[in-house]
Amino acid sequence: MLEGFQSASKIPELRRRLLFTFGMLAVYRLGVAIPTPGIDGAAMAAFFAAQRSSIFGFVNMMSGGALEQFSIFALGIMPYISSSIILQLLTVVVPYLESLSKEGEMGRRKITQYTRYATVVLSVIQSLFMSIGLEHAQTPGGGSVVLFPGWTFRLMTVITLSSGTAFIMWLGEQISERGIGNGISLIIFAGIVSAFPSAAATTIEFMREGEISIFVLLGLLVFMVAVIGVIIVMERGQRRIPVQYAKRVVGRRMYGGQSSHLPLKINTSGVIPPIFASSLLVFPGTIAGFLETPWAQTAVEYLRPGSWVYEIAYVGLIIFFCYFYTAVTFNTSDVAENMKKFGGYIPGIRPGPRTAEYIDRVLARITLGGALYVAAVCVLPTVLIQRLNVPFFFGGTALLIVVGVALDTVAQMETHLLTRSYQGFMRGGRIRGRR
Repeated sequence: MLEGFQSASKIPELRRRLLFTFGMLAVYRLGVAIPTPGIDGAAMAAFFAAQRSSIFGFVNMMSGGALEQFSIFALGIMPYISSSIILQLLTVVVPYLESLSKEGEMGRRKITQYTRYATVVLSVIQSLFMSIGLEHAQTPGGGSVVLFPGWTFRLMTVITLSSGTAFIMWLGEQISERGIGNGISLIIFAGIVSAFPSAAATTIEFMREGEISIFVLLGLLVFMVAVIGVIIVMERGQRRIPVQYAKRVVGRRMYGGQSSHLPLKINTSGVIPPIFASSLLVFPGTIAGFLETPWAQTAVEYLRPGSWVYEIAYVGLIIFFCYFYTAVTFNTSDVAENMKKFGGYIPGIRPGPRTAEYIDRVLARITLGGALYVAAVCVLPTVLIQRLNVPFFFGGTALLIVVGVALDTVAQMETHLLTRSYQGFMRGGRIRGRR
């Protein structure tokens, strides 16, 4: 693998793409440190320290620590992700969007343009609610977080945060076009990874104070490596359905007759279900957290990560969205029809509707295993933090994103190496991404 990384520096195009990616990520991390005007930094830090164990901790982690400082990137890239998911789901429901998705490159550009518009609208709505909520927020000592409350502060916050999200969206598109891998995924990856040094320092401090023994720490390291290994196996795991193609005679030549397979991923939906489930649970809790009414505080307590209501709802929504997103993105009828069109069939299954029913039945079974796996990984942080007193956030959507993005990025780098007659990262095979 070290030889593979050394070979990567010998390819000028790959080297330029890597440097450009690192440069854009550095710009993103620089913007995280720029505060939003009108906020008392010390009061904001004290307010967030009191809310760290609540849903704000998860939102702050996904924004790369920008929410804690309430920087110009406090909203992060979540509005863009939500807009992308909504547009992708509406593509199946709205005939106009469905026709655009089938028009090739021009249709995809149009959908991307609609996604950008929806991102700006969501950013404006979320930033307005956040500005109003911060005006009512108080530190544990009774101080105010906002220096000069009013519509001037609200409009300034809306403009600043919405512009920050639009700029992050532009950075992600530039990385996708001129860098390595999916730019949006790499931005989320950089935000999550940036918290690793502080988590390591906190763990070492806990060990020095005697709150965590060296044996417990070694056991956690072994457990973490095992969990990452399970995620890699599950993300690359697939159920292969054998497909046989009939022989066809065209002129004087015979085509077909070969055997192939239809790969069905165990986790077809990827990280979309936990992101969607957490967004649905975090949003009402975030709004209620800024209100001082008794019912709002009760709602915050029930929707706090770690409570049994939150965990049950979280697991249920993850399983639901795993099935829902898989059904939306994987049309078994189209797969069966295309297979029949090219003379392919599953041995023992009649082509056409019977093939679609068989594929749907197999997909439903393996999706259950994938949904349970995703749910188990996502509730892992609660078990580690509450039961084992682990002083850092390990597992959940963040871990799925980090491992998945790392696999995809290394796979794209290996593709550049192999196309130029260089050896890949692994001697015994290729590193494949999730796609």
